[in-house]
This record gives sequence, C-alpha cells and structure tokens, in this order.
Amino acid sequence: MISINIDGKNLNVEAGTNIIQAASQLNIEIPHYCYHSKLSISGNCRMCLIEIGNPLKNQEDKNFILNNNNKKNIIWNPKPAIACATQAVENLHIKTKSSLINECRKSVMEFLLVNHPLDCPICDQAGECTLQEYAADYGRGYSRFIEKKNIKPKQTKIGPRVILDDERCILCSRCIRFCKEIINDDVLGFVDRGSYSTLTTYPGKKLENNYSLNTVDICPVGALTSIDFRFQMRVWFLKKTPSICTESSVGVNTYIWSREGKIYRITPRNNFYVNDSWMSDSGRELYKEVDSQKRIIAYSHNNNNLLLEEIVKKVSDNISTNSLAIIASGHTSIEEQFLLKQIANYTSAKVYFVPYTDKSDNFLISADRTPNTRGGLITKLISSLPNLDFSELISDIHSGKIKTLISYGQDITKINFSESLLKEICLIYMGTHENATSKIAKFIIPTLMVFEKSGSFVNRQFRLQKFEQAVPGPIGVFPDIHFLYKLLNTLKNICQ
Repeated sequence: MISINIDGKNLNVEAGTNIIQAASQLNIEIPHYCYHSKLSISGNCRMCLIEIGNPLKNQEDKNFILNNNNKKNIIWNPKPAIACATQAVENLHIKTKSSLINECRKSVMEFLLVNHPLDCPICDQAGECTLQEYAADYGRGYSRFIEKKNIKPKQTKIGPRVILDDERCILCSRCIRFCKEIINDDVLGFVDRGSYSTLTTYPGKKLENNYSLNTVDICPVGALTSIDFRFQMRVWFLKKTPSICTESSVGVNTYIWSREGKIYRITPRNNFYVNDSWMSDSGRELYKEVDSQKRIIAYSHNNNNLLLEEIVKKVSDNISTNSLAIIASGHTSIEEQFLLKQIANYTSAKVYFVPYTDKSDNFLISADRTPNTRGGLITKLISSLPNLDFSELISDIHSGKIKTLISYGQDITKINFSESLLKEICLIYMGTHENATSKIAKFIIPTLMVFEKSGSFVNRQFRLQKFEQAVPGPIGVFPDIHFLYKLLNTLKNICQ
C-alpha cells in the first residue's frame, strides 16, 4: 500500500492503481469515455485529464521541503495527464478540479461534439448517455463550430442484433477492445483518419457472436443500439429489478427492465465474482417466452378448470403413500425444492432430476444448462448430480408400484416415457408452457417464470443468489411455493 493525495485528501491504495479507480474510493468522479475497468487502457478520449505533481525533496537529506504554511511544497507538472493511464506511486498528488482541468474538459467536449448530431430527442441512449451528462457538467453550453458536419453512415446493421449509427460514435474503441480481449472475436475496427474515422466490421465479417449486445451496454453514446430494444421505450420509464439468468449454472446477475407488467429488455448486473459486467445474447431473449401463446394460465383436472383450493384437494386425494414419484429439474428455486423435499418425505416419494447439458462456451454459458441443480444437492432433494437413467422409475410404473407421477416443468415424453405408459398413471404436470406431457396429464398446475416470482438459486460455485419478481404472473396463477405449501399442509393432515 502507498499513500497518495487527491484534491487535498490523503488515500492509501495499492501501488499501480490507476487514478480513476483511486478517486472513486473517495467518491470523486473523473469523467471518462474510453476507460473500462475490464478492458485494456487505450487513452484516446482524453476526457479524464488531471493535474499531477510530486512533493519537492531536499537533495542532501531527502526530506520534504515545506512551504510557509508548513506543508509539502508540490511541484506540479506543466501539462495535464490522463487519469486512466496514470498509476499511483508514493506521494503522488492529483488535482481533479482546477481552472486548467476545467478548460481542458471543455475543449475535449467541444471536439467530441464538432461532428456529433443533435438528435438526443430520438436517440435510444437518451437517459443513459454519458455524452449528454458530461456535456451538461463540463461542456461550454454553446458551439463555436460553423462549418458543415461530416456525414457518416447511419443505421448500419453490423450484426443480427446490433445497429451502428456512426455519426454518434466518439471513437472510444470500447467495443473493439471488448470483442478482441473478452470474447476473442476481433471483428471491429476503425477505418479512415482524423474526423473521418469510422467504426466498421472487417470485410466479410459481422458482429454476430453470442455476446454482441455487450458492446451496446458499454457504448457510452448511442452509436451501438439493440435491434430488439430500438425505439421501444425510454429508459427513465422503466423499472429495474435484480434477477438471475436461468440459461445455465453460471448464475449471471441481471437486471430486468419493465414497465406496467411488460418486460422490455434484460441487461447484465455487475458481479465481479460471477460474470463481471457481461452476459450472453441468448440469455437476454429468455423473457420473450413470458407472452408465449402456449402459456398455461389455469388450474385444471381432466380439462375442467378449478380454483386453487379445489385442485389442491383433488391432487392430495390422488397421492397415496408409497405410490408417488416426482420428476423435477434444476430450474426450480431453493424455496420450491425445499417444499418438494418435504412433500417427498411425507409421501415416501422418490425424486428424480432431469439433466440439461450442452456444450460449454468456456465463458458465461456452462455445460449444465440449469440455474439450480446444486440447490437440489443442498436441500437434499437429490443425492447426486442427475443423469438420464429412468429405467427404475419406468419399471415401477409398469409394475404398479408408482400410481401417481408429478412432472415439474418437464416434458418427459422426450426422455423415454411413452404416452401409453403415462396414461396408465395419474400424471400431474406443473409447468409454465404447454407441451406433449401437459396434453396427456390429468392435472395441470400452472407455474410462474423466473421474472414473475422471487426466490434463490445456487450456481456452479455453490454461491447462493437471490432473484426478485419483476412483473406479475398470469391472472389467477399463484406462485409455485403457494401451491406446494398448501399441498404439503393437506398431505400432512392426510398422513396424520
């Protein structure tokens, strides 16, 4: 640890810490565009200029020379330096606010706005644009530029999910560095020189990797925008709810952006222990299933709709000791798994998990495509990681040992359970969407998606993470734990 001084305040930091990070520890904002904590330093926006200096020492005894106020005599460098590329060294003094720095920032903002279009009212980045914020905080408030602005390409589709408006680009190169350094897809670059420089893809390539929308997240202006979210909603109208991505066991931290019960987008939430500030494009699209035409929205028995209390009574009447089996998965929350475990205990039911595995991308999508299989181990709902061997259960159904089967969100017709076999038993389907299993089930229990309820998941690191309800579920559909709790209490009375 070393000692530095920022705006007259002493601070102890690790040697080598850049000044933007150091200043943030004192809640001092140093404006910047090109700097990002997870990307290399490029130093090309020049917005983070600061004054730096060092205390004067006596060459003979190496003691600090004090001024008339008995304070260290600081020799300030004649030219400002960029904070992002300046590392902390012992006794370094920094000014983030001075007449020189204020004038430098005004000049930088003036250059950035020379060719920038004045289209904030129709720009998707409005409300999240640091160019807007810094122009208000550090800009001159007027323009001295009287020549015609450079005309650059607009609304260029550089990938299946991203549109580029080059007139708005301030050449910060964040997107270029992200593609090259984080996901190893070096597809973006600058062409031409000076004020004619433009962002583009390499010839014959597109920005089409599964992490392309992260470039939209880190773009400080409205140059890169999401095709899905483009012109859909102003961000200041949206409610931001913390959640967890269910795409895999990584447990990516997310924000759900919604308004009046409708989800408009999903973005990553910073968690440097799990996903830093990134997430996959495929994980951002999971919310679209909320409005699917195949959503199950009513409790039913033999195609007759019932109230919750009625369906609980009928389900409990069909569950008898030693005749129940449960097929669940790692998509259920810790709270739901706990109640399932209690139900299994009271009915002596054996619980099976359906594994969902696919190829890992060695980044934020793991081979285990469930968010909470580890939760099943912690709640002791299962004793080991699941496999696809259901031969014992199928044999028990054939022999009549199992008369009732609960399928929790699983289309078990895809895992060797034939329709003729399932028609031999009382099949109870709990799930969010219709499938082949729900069509032959005697009981259908609608459940909620992760966006419509609160709970917890345990990721592949065995890290417990909470998610919160962002939007209401379908009218008349209660949370999963509400049904499970009522069913558990009813079964307790029967078993007693």
